[in-house]
Amino acid sequence: MRQKISVREVGLRDGLQIHPTFMPTADKLAWIAAEAAAGVREIEVTSYVPPKLIPQFADAEAVTLGAIAIPGLTVAALIPNLRGAQRGIELGVHKLNFVMSVSETHNLKNVRRPPADSVTDFRAIVELVKSQPPDKRPIIVGGLSTALGCSYEGRIAVSQVVKYATELMEAGADELVVADTVGYADPRLVREVFRAVLAEVGATPVGAHFHDTRGTGLANVSAALDCGVSRFDASLAGLGGCPFAPGASGNIVMEDLCFMLDSMGLDTGVDLERLIEVRKIVAHSLPDIPMQGALAKAGLPRNYVSGARTQAA
Repeated sequence: MRQKISVREVGLRDGLQIHPTFMPTADKLAWIAAEAAAGVREIEVTSYVPPKLIPQFADAEAVTLGAIAIPGLTVAALIPNLRGAQRGIELGVHKLNFVMSVSETHNLKNVRRPPADSVTDFRAIVELVKSQPPDKRPIIVGGLSTALGCSYEGRIAVSQVVKYATELMEAGADELVVADTVGYADPRLVREVFRAVLAEVGATPVGAHFHDTRGTGLANVSAALDCGVSRFDASLAGLGGCPFAPGASGNIVMEDLCFMLDSMGLDTGVDLERLIEVRKIVAHSLPDIPMQGALAKAGLPRNYVSGARTQAA
């Protein structure tokens, strides 16, 4: 059997958060439904922040409830604080993606507090989740932004990444995500950081979130695979960036990621041809948004059959 790799779509949150044109709710739900039908089993659909801060997420409730209605889809949402967690629990979201930055400067600009205070916030969120009835408890994910470099501080000490990963794990994180928020990483650094984190957090699953700012995104995925990582975030058409990180361009392209993994004999469960078709929904709804992707440009190799289609047959 092929090794299973989990891919999570983050374009609806990370990809849209800095785009000035509001994507209609119906189009967001069409995107979610089409990508789920293509085999992507987890999608970060929104962020629970005040609409005055990010107007793109003014429809967070409608998008969450619509996504939850899709059978078999794990619906995740980003939360910056306890209030966001409360809202997610009320709506019944399956996963709460808490985010903090290892870089103090970035964390102050992003959530207006030092990293140590974010860890305190996370502990309160975990307590809130644990206080819910077992069938109402979402999975709580601890995300470490700027773990592989920061536009303000430059190189981040590996010891700092390990410190906060350990603190989030000990606070009760069900999963961790280590993020190269501004695309500073290279394969050597990825191996160094992920091996150090994995050595300290035991059985806690660790995912990777890479940006392709300087063209190293997929090479970094390969390095993370070498470390045993099997969970990856990506964005359809490489949409995204960080509003608090100058020069940070989009995430790695979901289509290109799935093609690379599939070509390597790994099992994402994603039908590549159907995934490429999802781009049409986004392009029609947001004709002004830049869309990246080598696979969409070149197409599948002649006579290529994706692993998902082989299994379906």
